[in-house]
Amino acid sequence: MDEPILTIEERAAINSGRWFSTLSPSLRHDILRCAYVKRHKDGDLLAARGEPPDEWIACAKGAVRVSSTSISGKQITLTYVEPGIWFGDVAMFDGDRRTHDAYAHGETTTLCVVKADFKKILAAHNELYEALLRLHARRIRQLYGLVEDLNTLPLRARLAKQLLHLVRSYGVPSLSNANEVRIGLHLAQEELAQLLGASRQRVNQELKAMERDNAIRIEQGGLVIRDRDALMQIIESDD
Repeated sequence: MDEPILTIEERAAINSGRWFSTLSPSLRHDILRCAYVKRHKDGDLLAARGEPPDEWIACAKGAVRVSSTSISGKQITLTYVEPGIWFGDVAMFDGDRRTHDAYAHGETTTLCVVKADFKKILAAHNELYEALLRLHARRIRQLYGLVEDLNTLPLRARLAKQLLHLVRSYGVPSLSNANEVRIGLHLAQEELAQLLGASRQRVNQELKAMERDNAIRIEQGGLVIRDRDALMQIIESDD
């Protein structure tokens, strides 16, 4: 059976990734030359917490849900990896086991580089060390920002920030209204609540309040952002 290959859209998502696109052509070429494609169904386990790292992974289509399990056994979603984003390199560096579980969210395509090839690319391209350092620095800044928001912003403002992030990553322009953008990543309200560290009931209340203010529209298939400026005003008024 032939190995799967990236579609034109999937390759474009990888090449246009905000981190990957900054690498030199020779480094991008060597990474892609070693990489292989995997296709996953919704809910497939990509990597398990506690396992030794064996792949460096990029999302090419769909999303990867990164989660952990609490002491009580409840699964907590930490983030969704969007197309064009690479992950799994931390465990490659320190040699320790993976810290979180990773699941396919919807029909998902990943691009993978095995650990041995990852090490070879590092040895051949000093540029990759600096690039990964920049990537980790950005992740740390984002993490500090999330912790700060959790401790300083009310749920309404955190929800508005999350919706703006989702629309930047998964926004699909509306064909009927140029001012509206649908969030292409389908998230249940429980999943959205986990991202915010809040209950589903409170998130539902805030979403309905935003809908009454005509900032968003709640549909059976997901959320539509009607007024980005209104979401920004929510954030700024609570900042």
